[in-house]
Amino acid sequence: MPEDPVLWSIAAIAALVTAAAAAWGAYVVRGSTAVPAACWAVVAAGALTAEMGGRAAGGLTDPATAAAVRLVVTALGVCPAMALLGAKRPQHGVWQFIVAALAVVIALPALSALLVRPGTLPDVGSLWRWFLLALLAVGWMNFIATRRAVAATLIVAGQGLLAREFAPFGVASGGAVADAAGAVAIAAGAMLAAAQSAVASRRSAGDGAWIDSPFLALRETLGAAWALRIAERFNAVAANRGWPCRLGFAGLEPPAAAGPWRAAADRTFRALARRFATADWLARHAAVDPRMAPTNDGR
Repeated sequence: MPEDPVLWSIAAIAALVTAAAAAWGAYVVRGSTAVPAACWAVVAAGALTAEMGGRAAGGLTDPATAAAVRLVVTALGVCPAMALLGAKRPQHGVWQFIVAALAVVIALPALSALLVRPGTLPDVGSLWRWFLLALLAVGWMNFIATRRAVAATLIVAGQGLLAREFAPFGVASGGAVADAAGAVAIAAGAMLAAAQSAVASRRSAGDGAWIDSPFLALRETLGAAWALRIAERFNAVAANRGWPCRLGFAGLEPPAAAGPWRAAADRTFRALARRFATADWLARHAAVDPRMAPTNDGR
């Protein structure tokens, strides 16, 4: 009989919920370059579901095999966050091959143990362990300053629990309790993020939504790194043309006033945003100011 099958069953159900939330997320972000990250999340959650289901059913009793499978699951778990770091057209498609190669590199000790040295534990060196920790930290920092901060913290904390034996000061203790806690934390974070996305999609757009609304949606979808890059490029054009606004992390600063320059600002923002989202996605997030008067004046 497997040890603690109920807890591992709970972990499997939580991982399945995470996969469903990620699939919903892929639908919500359709039209943006975040879709590959959502697909990676579905794959990672599916792998975790299979692992926990196998443990609940009495499989993976060999410590070496169990450790190798866990390392593969851990490698897939960092892929969604890494996919977002390359989420800019036109290279976002090719970037997925880099993400896949990264997953293979992280899982290499497991593959080596299974194929070359059957029956031995994966030899995860100290550099490997710190590298994995750094990847988890990068994914967390990309969202810690956004409205997804709590969701990101739950997900990364859950990943840390599941990857505890591969941490720099890793411990293999905890068993099914730690596994269930990690899987439930990830599921809670995924459901919270999905709920926030659903609420945001129904939020009415106020004044200035012609830029603020899609910009903030991109910030919440792609994280702080790309939002700051978009703001940096927009502000360079704004300073050059003398527009009376700047694009900050929370939107236009100060709130946009009426003026003929708004047409040029709209075109500039849309040109930048199209590197990350389609015209349909921008239309869904109120990227057009219906009160903006047509003008040929670039200021």
